[in-house]
Amino acid sequence: MMSSRVLAAGAIVWRRNDSDELEVALIHRPKYDDWSFPKGKLEENEIAIACAFREVMEETGFSIVMGPYIGELNYLTHGINKNVQYWSARFVSAIGEPQPNEVDVVKWFSISEAEVKLSRPDDISILKTFMNFDLDSNVLVLLRHAKALDRNEWIGDDGDRPLIQLGQLQAKRLLSTMQVYGIEEIHSSAAVRCYETVTPIARSLKLDLIFAEDLSEYAYAKNADKPLKYIKKLLNLHSNVIACSHNPILPEIMANLIEKSGIETRHTKLEPGDAWIVHHVDNVLIAIDFLAAPTV
Repeated sequence: MMSSRVLAAGAIVWRRNDSDELEVALIHRPKYDDWSFPKGKLEENEIAIACAFREVMEETGFSIVMGPYIGELNYLTHGINKNVQYWSARFVSAIGEPQPNEVDVVKWFSISEAEVKLSRPDDISILKTFMNFDLDSNVLVLLRHAKALDRNEWIGDDGDRPLIQLGQLQAKRLLSTMQVYGIEEIHSSAAVRCYETVTPIARSLKLDLIFAEDLSEYAYAKNADKPLKYIKKLLNLHSNVIACSHNPILPEIMANLIEKSGIETRHTKLEPGDAWIVHHVDNVLIAIDFLAAPTV
């Protein structure tokens, strides 16, 4: 009898060498005597991109910054259906060693060399998809605040409405996904539910919160264009940024970005703790990924 499907995630880790030539990292697994991209199985309640980030560290010892989602592979191995999701990942530095019982060699290859070295034809196909992306991109995370107390249960100023326990747990677990993007700035509406969402991330990454009145519902009610103008300024930064705000502000911003860029997303709204990951080169969008709220 065939086993149920195994979910896994990995990344194509890239760098430019001293001659400014693109290289990707492949691992050799002695157990299978094959060359592949670093990947591994999702742990319980683990989000796929967090798994990919962890597996790269474990199998290469590399510090990385995650880029756009590339695609997935589905195949049968040893009688088991396997689904592997892949992301692009920029190499930052080598900060550790691979687990020797799983990986005995980590080596850099040019794209043409990697096509020859990879053991699985499916891996070659995902490499070709990877080559369609502009790699020198930054990320803007459009994050909806985590689950807050319902409006009809709060008698104070709406800006003071806090997260409920579920939202607080979501906020803590957001770190496992937000840390993969090399975040350098965090901008937040001054509403309590927004800054409570991003405070655990800011503390862990040792970043100061930047309070943005233009991302608030108050500013939106007075001038609906202000949040969009603020986000467009963030897109011109050469850095990786989180912007935490509200519905309906973020969906309207996303609708505008989609209309202007032609880049699409299947998700047209955000639930509490959900995010759109906007990959861009300067202010030109190249990809939009959706990131669901952490499982609690």
